[in-house]
Amino acid sequence: MATMPAFWKRTPAHASGQQPPTGPPDPLRAQRNPFLLRPLPQEGVYFHCKKIDNSRLVRETDPHTRGATWSVAGACLSLLAVLALAQIPNVLTTLEGYRLENLRTEERRYLDERRALELQEATLLSPERLEKLAQEQNLVTPSSRQVIHLDSRPDGAVAMVH
Repeated sequence: MATMPAFWKRTPAHASGQQPPTGPPDPLRAQRNPFLLRPLPQEGVYFHCKKIDNSRLVRETDPHTRGATWSVAGACLSLLAVLALAQIPNVLTTLEGYRLENLRTEERRYLDERRALELQEATLLSPERLEKLAQEQNLVTPSSRQVIHLDSRPDGAVAMVH
């Protein structure tokens, strides 16, 4: 036995209290071959496969297992609901960010359209263009006889045409 304590291996000479002989090793003892390998642990253990037929066995249901299963499922669903509720502010913030960016894009588009319309208005109301249109339609500056000046009253009343 490899695990037997050393005090069980005493020789009768040791048991009687005599000292073991100290000297050169016994020449009759066989020398160990240095090229042999040490034995591996559990080298003498052999495993055999035995076929077991469990086809006739019927598993019995445990009544406590069903309740435990539903408890675990309920706990998981509760945890999932809490996590989903915790994520609602983040999702709403993201959606509002998208909406805000769409509004900014729309504002930029409207400002560009406004600038284009103001440029078009300035082009249409330019004095050069108005003079050109007046000449095309034979519009001339009125003569002094065609201009009627209304008398201004001191009380600020305007002349009424009857």
